[in-house]
Amino acid sequence: MQGRKFRVTEKDIHPHLRARMEQRGVTLEEIERTFNEGWDATDAKPGTFGKVMVFPYCAEWMGQFYEEKEVTVYYKQTQCGIILLTVKVRYGKGFPRR
Repeated sequence: MQGRKFRVTEKDIHPHLRARMEQRGVTLEEIERTFNEGWDATDAKPGTFGKVMVFPYCAEWMGQFYEEKEVTVYYKQTQCGIILLTVKVRYGKGFPRR
């Protein structure tokens, strides 16, 4: 995958992932940027991979103001390509980078 950009499209988003995106306030563009530009997640389970990225947010989420949004995308690599599994989000500030 190194050097190649993964383009995330609607066909890559299965119902479980779509539900988590809506529940957690994540966009398709944030998933794509996290996957392509993020750093390796240290909490991925064996056999899976994860990428993390911190975005400026400066908005309200569920009635509270947050400066940043940390997005973690979990996925598997198969012979057929990348399978996006789920996404985790934390809202706050001062998230570590890398």
